[in-house]
Amino acid sequence: MNVALWITAGLMAAVYLFSGFGKLFIPREKMAAMNDAARWVLDFRPGALKTIGTFEILGAMGLILPAILDIAPILVPVAATGLTLIMTGAVILRIRRGETKVALVDGGYLVLIGFVAIGRFALEPFTG
Repeated sequence: MNVALWITAGLMAAVYLFSGFGKLFIPREKMAAMNDAARWVLDFRPGALKTIGTFEILGAMGLILPAILDIAPILVPVAATGLTLIMTGAVILRIRRGETKVALVDGGYLVLIGFVAIGRFALEPFTG
């Protein structure tokens, strides 16, 4: 179980780092032009996107660094819970926009990050 949690946390950290840095450094008009799945960014102000991106980066770091450095490892499931909230909002946004296929992808991310949160809080916590 511990290995599965580490692998999932690592993959999710990579996804959220990539996504977060994209929201911070790519203008929203350019992001929206990349593909239809990214048009949601036009519904938000640039400051809101930067805030979401910052939270994603902090959450990604919180999935890995506290456990590796053995400094407050309780922050791992807390970070996973925060990212779960972000993904819950993403799924709701996709459903409201009628983007059901992309909502399923976001729902997959929600399940994976929820697995890390539950796993590190209850199934295989870092602290006994």
